[in-house]
Amino acid sequence: MAKQKVSSKKKKKRSTHKSAKIFKHKKTILSLLCIFIFLVFLFPIYISLSPAVHTKTILYIPTKATYTQVCDSLEQKKSVRMFPFKMIAKLKSYSSQIKPGHYIFERGSSALTIVNRLRSGSQDPIKLTFNRVRTIEELSVKLASQIEADSLSISTLLHDDVYLYPLTIEEVNLTPENVLACFVPNTYYVFWNLSAEDLLKRMYKEQDKFWTTTRKEKAKKMGLNRIQVMTMASIVEQETEDKKEKADIASVYLNRLRKGMLLQADPTVKFAIGDFGLKRILQVHLQSNSPFNTYKYKGLPPGPICTPSSYSIDAVLQNKQTPYFYFCAKEDFSGTHAFAATYAQHQANAKAYHRALDQKAIK
Repeated sequence: MAKQKVSSKKKKKRSTHKSAKIFKHKKTILSLLCIFIFLVFLFPIYISLSPAVHTKTILYIPTKATYTQVCDSLEQKKSVRMFPFKMIAKLKSYSSQIKPGHYIFERGSSALTIVNRLRSGSQDPIKLTFNRVRTIEELSVKLASQIEADSLSISTLLHDDVYLYPLTIEEVNLTPENVLACFVPNTYYVFWNLSAEDLLKRMYKEQDKFWTTTRKEKAKKMGLNRIQVMTMASIVEQETEDKKEKADIASVYLNRLRKGMLLQADPTVKFAIGDFGLKRILQVHLQSNSPFNTYKYKGLPPGPICTPSSYSIDAVLQNKQTPYFYFCAKEDFSGTHAFAATYAQHQANAKAYHRALDQKAIK
């Protein structure tokens, strides 16, 4: 009997030890399973949602860029944690869905936010600005410095008669000579990767928006179309930076236009010969055969000689009634002008100005 009791105790002990081993084994398996679940399911979620951007990051992705190029751009910025980005990018197959554009990621943005926005092409618009540019080439360079399209593609399009001809502003066909009338200086929100064609379409719509019913009615009463108003405004824009005298200068040219006189606007001569830094207009400059030379050809030039500001456009549309037919720069070089109703009065003003030029040896 004693032996049986000892044997029973041993069996019970072995059984308890075996159960403990099994429990320990199960516990290990459960722990490994938890680790596996965490690594496979929870870790990616944790990584994807945790902050991945250290500082505000601006990213430009060119058209036809590759996944490698996107990664290289981000790595160069050193402001984004690349491990979580690449992991989420792989899980979401971003490498086959590259969308070009301009993207801004604020500090604290997660890898999931970055990848989702890049995959969907949910880009941030840029501010497109330009003012008082004189030529298609100058405008093209200015615009190309702010968007993806290069200056050559923009310039080529704006010089393309075949492309421009179907477009009209109040039944006047667009040409390289008048296409600047489509560009009203302002700040526009556009997508960075828009093409040259989309850019022109946008500007075409924007100038149509600018021409409100009130502005259209004013132009109609003056007997001018939009392009003619823009052309007149471009001359005013080049003549003065003083907003207070823009309407007076516009009145001079409008008075001359109505009388059938030559406009004789110095800025048009500079445009005609392509020398915008010219300080003094000489007789030789007035011989240019360009249709933009208003000392030689009556009426308005074929199109704007720059992109006029809204102030200059509205100064023309104000249609201010004055007796002035002449003006010239004041001899004090203040940038303002002396106005005259008669040629004799104008000659006196002009002599005073030229005397001041001679004194300063300005040629």
